[in-house]
Amino acid sequence: MLKDSQGLAVTTKSPELIAAIDRFTEASLSYGNDAQVIFRGIEADPTCVIANAHAAAYYLTQETAKARNQAVPYLQAAQKYVTQATEREQLYVSAILAWARGEVAEAIAYHEEIADKFPRDLLSVQMGQYHYFYVGNSERLLQIAEKVLPANQENHFLHGTIAFGLEQCHRLQEAEEVGRRAVEMNRHDPWAQHAVAHVMETQGRLDEGIAWMESFSDTWENCNSMLFTHNWWHVALYYLEKEDIQKVLTLYDTTIWGRATKESSKDQVGAISLLLRLELREVDVGSRWQELATYLRARIYEHSLPFQDLHYIYALARADKTELVNEMLFSMQVYASKALPYIKQVWNDLVIPAARGMAAHAQGNWQRAIAQLGPTLPHLYKIGGSHAQRDLFEQVYLDAWLRAEQNHTALHLLSKRVAASRYVPSIQRRLSLSNNNLGLTIKAS
Repeated sequence: MLKDSQGLAVTTKSPELIAAIDRFTEASLSYGNDAQVIFRGIEADPTCVIANAHAAAYYLTQETAKARNQAVPYLQAAQKYVTQATEREQLYVSAILAWARGEVAEAIAYHEEIADKFPRDLLSVQMGQYHYFYVGNSERLLQIAEKVLPANQENHFLHGTIAFGLEQCHRLQEAEEVGRRAVEMNRHDPWAQHAVAHVMETQGRLDEGIAWMESFSDTWENCNSMLFTHNWWHVALYYLEKEDIQKVLTLYDTTIWGRATKESSKDQVGAISLLLRLELREVDVGSRWQELATYLRARIYEHSLPFQDLHYIYALARADKTELVNEMLFSMQVYASKALPYIKQVWNDLVIPAARGMAAHAQGNWQRAIAQLGPTLPHLYKIGGSHAQRDLFEQVYLDAWLRAEQNHTALHLLSKRVAASRYVPSIQRRLSLSNNNLGLTIKAS
């Protein structure tokens, strides 16, 4: 039995495998582009339980049907040899198996137990945060990282994850302080950079945000496509709110969709959300919807994450794929009917109505979009995503009110957004337009 770079015991006699686990750990915590090293490690010792569990998790995080199938042989290998493993390894395998079954709450419980007993296992903490993120539990996302801090004070990656958790809990000043500290510890920490970017965006610090993110953009070249494109997505949001539309389109074509792994669900979601934000500002995006939609047919029946599904269905509708939209809505209903009770409730009460509302907006049916989206908005945190990402659904709802010329309600929604200092330049212009339509002369700030 050997130990990895975190000082954790691994059931193997292979130094080659340990080296692969160490590189996989670094790649995972840094969102690096060489996490596939774990597969070469398994070649050195196919019986290693934790390595097989890592390989399965690598595929499961891709959140596609194809990737779930690719995880199966590694899950089977982990199960085959699990009785030979340490307690930590057994707990981790149990967590990944529960996730593969769709038992996310059970998976989270195992990650919490690992954090309590083996606080140096930051990959398990990262996986726990991943699940909390997609069930919309920001407080626990933060807490699972904070409770292992005493054992990992020197680890900048953990400080970066804490910074993001603080931001998601609206503790913005603390988030920025911790995020900056992580970057001072290691300039090559894209997640910590990203956490600070969230703070600056929330506070409307557009020029400062651009300067912050672009100063680190050289460090993103070694990131996987998800975080590479996502960090550029944040840069694009700053330029969008500065109304530099040509810059946003250039970023979309070069560093976002242009550098995306086209089959990646998370890269697809980022591209969809940016195109939609552009159209909400009445920008002609040309044939980009049609080009993107060619990669979405495989998504129709997956339903890996409801957050993703709401993006997919909008893109298909904007690409005039009406038949595929109808197929996806029907598939969502079938999926919900067979799901576990908690999942069934979330899908029936929130996801399916919101999906109908998103499709209706994409098809220009403003009243239906209002009726379907409105009741879901206060509860959509349950489908995951960050505040910045979920804000898109509020923007779509507001846009439907404006396009339906329901100006009193639109004025109320716009005023709330101005008060929150979100997206002020474009919102103030629309607020003024709404005021004018009502014959009012109310200040926009």
